[in-house]
Amino acid sequence: MSTSVKAPSVSGCGCPVMAFQKMISGKYKVRILWDLKDGARRYGEIRSGLLRGAVGTQEIAPRVLSRELKALAQTGLIARKDYAVVPPKVEYRLTRKGQSFIPIIDQIRQWGTRHLNAA
Repeated sequence: MSTSVKAPSVSGCGCPVMAFQKMISGKYKVRILWDLKDGARRYGEIRSGLLRGAVGTQEIAPRVLSRELKALAQTGLIARKDYAVVPPKVEYRLTRKGQSFIPIIDQIRQWGTRHLNAA
């Protein structure tokens, strides 16, 4: 008689919803992913994109943006490409895993448009 042991999930609790929540938690992660849907962007372009249409939003601190980008790369949602040039050039793009999340963000955006604008 053999027993199989299930591998722990990303969150360590075995719950895919909690693992997903942990993966995208943070003020900017979903917005970064949405901005990358149209292709690779450099750090400054991502930073500018976070400020577009954000009435009353303070500018994101460089350290915070760097931390969010690093976390998204560690989860496999984005890839970082470092060009060995001076001045430094780094681009970020969605991975296949990140691209698979875009339709979900779009559904959330549509839900928000329907339900939150009416409030």
